[in-house]
Amino acid sequence: MTSGQGPGINEPGRRISEAAAALAPGLVAIRRDIHAHPELAFEEVRTAGIVAAELERLGIPYRTGVGGTGVLGMIEGGRPGPTLAIRADMDALPIHEETGLPFASTVDGKMHACGHDIHTVTLLGVAEVLRDLAPMLAGRVALVFQPAEEVLQGAAAMIADGAAEGIDMALGFHNHPDMPVGETGFVRGACLAASDRFDLVIRGRSGHAAHPDTAVDPIVAAAHFVSQAQTVVSREVDPLHPAVVTIGMFQGGTTYNIIPERVHLKATIRTLHPATRDLAEAAIRRLCAGLEAGFRVECALDYRRLVPPLANDDAVLDQLLAAVTAQLGAAPKPGVPSMGSEDFSEFAQRVPSAHLRIGSGTPGRADKLHNAGYQPDEACIPLGVQALSRAALEILS
Repeated sequence: MTSGQGPGINEPGRRISEAAAALAPGLVAIRRDIHAHPELAFEEVRTAGIVAAELERLGIPYRTGVGGTGVLGMIEGGRPGPTLAIRADMDALPIHEETGLPFASTVDGKMHACGHDIHTVTLLGVAEVLRDLAPMLAGRVALVFQPAEEVLQGAAAMIADGAAEGIDMALGFHNHPDMPVGETGFVRGACLAASDRFDLVIRGRSGHAAHPDTAVDPIVAAAHFVSQAQTVVSREVDPLHPAVVTIGMFQGGTTYNIIPERVHLKATIRTLHPATRDLAEAAIRRLCAGLEAGFRVECALDYRRLVPPLANDDAVLDQLLAAVTAQLGAAPKPGVPSMGSEDFSEFAQRVPSAHLRIGSGTPGRADKLHNAGYQPDEACIPLGVQALSRAALEILS
């Protein structure tokens, strides 16, 4: 059952269910407005303004401009206790929308193709429910409306601005179109990967293609590197520890008969375990050194660590799962880790945290995130409100 009206639901659960149902039409309307006006990372001025206006309407104290365009609200409980953060991301993607929906993006080349509009209004719904239940809370709830998740920089920016100060634990969530509405899910331990990236410029010596002996060919060296980089996963990483090395850009040369001066590569590395993360970086640096010795090229490597793996804390996760089961009448389903990344991990690295998967699959469709035709089922909004509100109530009981 997914209505929040299952057998044995207690009075707080019924209040949450009824409140979420009553709020749903308004939340959907706000979601559609945000969807029609998407904003990219650190550009979420309009979206942040909507969030601030809603918190103002609810009488919830808040601070704007946190980490650039983030908003941080705070609900004080009726008794002393710990502070629980609940985080939602707000940014869109540089994708041209092709859904044809009446509330489709009005901004060319920008779209909420990951459902962050869904996340924003879900947390607004949680804010209203928990405001009314505040006397029952032992502690505080920090409402974290975060910018720039898609570039994996917003969480760190908010934390640098004090968003994690005084936080004792945190909850994150994401809609999942691969799960039907009404289902929720989770992964124990590391559920999302660390994300690192590098730019590699391989410099040789240009020359005529007919006389390669007079040049130093960076294309041959770069091609060798691309092949060797795959052995980091296949021959160096523990087979039971997932890792991905993907070269996303290979750029060099201008025409048929010229050996170019340089080749530029861009790549991403994803890992679930800290030791594997260290190993992969060391291997890439070693391969570059070998390339210089073996191919007479110069390698300029810019290797950047972005976010750590997102690891769920068992104690917080167990409380989250029990609360969701009690509220929705169905237990969240265990899943497998993803090599995708999520900068909620910046909070999870600092305080015990848990991340919930919320089904958003529209019946008859097979949507994928980051797709120009993405159409999540808006029924996931009130269900997310229920799940997260009940979790906060139980954790701060």
